[in-house]
Amino acid sequence: MSKANFLERRSVVSALLKGRKDAIVVGGLGASTYDIAAAGDHDLNFYLWGGMGGAVMIALGVALAQPALPVVVITGDGEMLMGMGSLATVGLQKPGNLTIIVLDNEVYGETGGQASHTGANTDLVGVAKACGISDARSIATMAEIEAFAPSMQDVSAGPRFVSIKIDSANLERVLASRDGSFIVTRIRGALGFAPI
Repeated sequence: MSKANFLERRSVVSALLKGRKDAIVVGGLGASTYDIAAAGDHDLNFYLWGGMGGAVMIALGVALAQPALPVVVITGDGEMLMGMGSLATVGLQKPGNLTIIVLDNEVYGETGGQASHTGANTDLVGVAKACGISDARSIATMAEIEAFAPSMQDVSAGPRFVSIKIDSANLERVLASRDGSFIVTRIRGALGFAPI
């Protein structure tokens, strides 16, 4: 696929989250968190501001703790490359309610735009399949994204892994709360748990 055909990241995330209902959404480090916030702040958004490589493991923990709720992690290719081992654990645990979305712009956007491995020889969909995530695919059009988005609500057919090639535009940052205690307390409250 030519980079000219890569999709606009904010349009992709907005389309994915349009009908999110009660999905818990975990954002990976950096731009994917800004994209989630730009699509609309929500009590069930879990924004990560550090810990590169940990988004999928955090989402896995939430999915295992809340099996009746859909859990979606939206992260970038650099963050996913940093935490590829998490796919093996997801493939072993097989949480039916977990969807992993990788926004792949083929660069490490948070560290200066260096080329990432996905622009050369690393196939994240192939890695996910090899780790036991049988529903792993690439999506290349907005029509495919809109058709896929409702499946994120299914809490029994996962885990799902999707790679979407997006442009590498450096967009204005949309910042939600950076207070980790506030974010955790807000999510706990939205799920009906007392603050810690």
